[in-house]
Amino acid sequence: MIDKKPAVKTVEIIIEGVTREGKQFRPSDWVDRMCSTFATFGENRKLRYSPYLKPEMVNGVRCLVVDTKLKITNPEGFEQLMHFVEENQLNIKDEAGNTITAPV
Repeated sequence: MIDKKPAVKTVEIIIEGVTREGKQFRPSDWVDRMCSTFATFGENRKLRYSPYLKPEMVNGVRCLVVDTKLKITNPEGFEQLMHFVEENQLNIKDEAGNTITAPV
C-alpha cells in the first residue's frame, strides 16, 4: 500500500544582511553566529545546525534563510530572531523576493 501523506509545503523567509537604509550589516559573520546560536550537539558530539536555518548568498548578499516551521518548533527562538531583525533594521523577503513589511 502506498502512503499518501499530504506534502508539507516549506515556507521560507530570507533575512538579508542589508539594513533598511541599504547599508551592509556588520559583523559580516552574523549569519554564522545566528546559525550557531540555534545549533545543538548530536549523539556523536558534533555540532549540528538547526534544519530551520541555513546561510545563503542571494545576489551577492549574505542572508539567513529561515523555515517558518521554526515558529512552531521553537516559538521563543523565533521571537528572539525576529527581535534581532527588528532591532538591527534588517530586510526580510519572502521566497519570491518580495519585501515583507508586516510581522511574520
